[in-house]
Amino acid sequence: MIDAPDLTKLSHAEKDALILALLRQLAAAEARIATLEARLAELTGPTKTPDNSSKPPSPGQKPDRPAADQPPRKSRPRVGRALHPNPDRVVEARLTACPNCAAAFPEALQTAQQVYERIELPPIKPDVTQIRLYSGRCACCSVRVTADAPAGLERGSPFGQSIAALVVYLHYAHAIGIERLATLMDELFSLSISEGAISNILARAREPLLVATVAIEKAVLASPVVCSDETSARVCGKNWWEWAFIGTLAVLHVIKPSRGKAVVKALFGAIRPELWVSDMLGSQRDHGVLWQVCLAHLLRDAKYAIECGDTAFSTPFCRLLLRAMAIGRRRETLKDTTLSQYLADLDRRLDRIIAAVPVGEPGRKLHKRMLANRAHLFVFVTNRAVPYTNNISERHLRPSVIFRKVTNGFRCEWGAETYAAFRSVFSTAKANGASVLDTLRFVLAAKLPVHPIVRVG
Repeated sequence: MIDAPDLTKLSHAEKDALILALLRQLAAAEARIATLEARLAELTGPTKTPDNSSKPPSPGQKPDRPAADQPPRKSRPRVGRALHPNPDRVVEARLTACPNCAAAFPEALQTAQQVYERIELPPIKPDVTQIRLYSGRCACCSVRVTADAPAGLERGSPFGQSIAALVVYLHYAHAIGIERLATLMDELFSLSISEGAISNILARAREPLLVATVAIEKAVLASPVVCSDETSARVCGKNWWEWAFIGTLAVLHVIKPSRGKAVVKALFGAIRPELWVSDMLGSQRDHGVLWQVCLAHLLRDAKYAIECGDTAFSTPFCRLLLRAMAIGRRRETLKDTTLSQYLADLDRRLDRIIAAVPVGEPGRKLHKRMLANRAHLFVFVTNRAVPYTNNISERHLRPSVIFRKVTNGFRCEWGAETYAAFRSVFSTAKANGASVLDTLRFVLAAKLPVHPIVRVG
């Protein structure tokens, strides 16, 4: 305890100075109390999980499966793997004699009773072509000349396009490190290839992959609907960002050191797609004529606000989002007039919900965001081409997250650039139902701009 001063011995100026000092101490104490209360609320409040926030699935924990005994799965008799329509060989096992009485068993009395298959992989070994260029001195002009190499067999890397495509595919698509990839090629394909040779193959793949992304970029820029998202990437030991732009028939990946609007502005320039789908990050705003925010992100934010005690605004808002998403799933079976009526009904419900006073800081933040962005919630209702979530962008970025965790990123900028170009070719081929490996072989061998593949069916 601090002894209180004798105020009768203080002058008016000293009392004023004391009051000002006490007010400053009080303000500092109130600020510290507010900070400690916020920290206490953070520690004692609900934990943010992948279900109620934008946290990735990896930090979340799945609940244990109940220990109750479950009945065994019912068998499915006469259901199995379909037989191959054109087997390489057929082995017929016929009876020569009856196993009971040893009597001769004619073939005419026998019918096929059981048909099954045994599948094996033949030994895999590389196909090696050795080129020998002969030379000699011309008897006429006395000039020593050497024969030209056949087309496609010019001097250079000993590894052909098929090996290059396989190396690029296994490294970038399946996150197999260079050291493990060299071991895999040796043990699986009996091909001795050094880590340096693999690095050279990846470096040579950069140029044709970048050429292929030129046409992909044009297709994305011409798309009326663009979905976009970003995730972190490690380049040269620093935090960069991988952006994904999903168009109608093409997917473009770029890796840049920035997460700001400048990345989108540099790519799209003056082009403004008719519709832009993304989360509510500031760098994702104002890029399209219309903007559809991801309802899945808002739904998780609403769940967190509810767990923090806001039932006045966040609970009915969560129900409204679920109702809107249910309408979005049924759009293909509904008429345009019905969708217009649903849109008007959603707007009326939103008016009533926004009029409520939220409780708690998370609820107030969500309420404030919805007041400013309510026009971007239900754009998808009357436009069937617009998704109501941005899950497609997250699905296209998920392999990159896995690649980052397995390989710990890129040690050079050209590696990040090559990977982004590969993801663009890979995702575009998958989106169009094409074989990724065949597309990659074509890209690495063509040396020409590759147009997005026309969707099959």
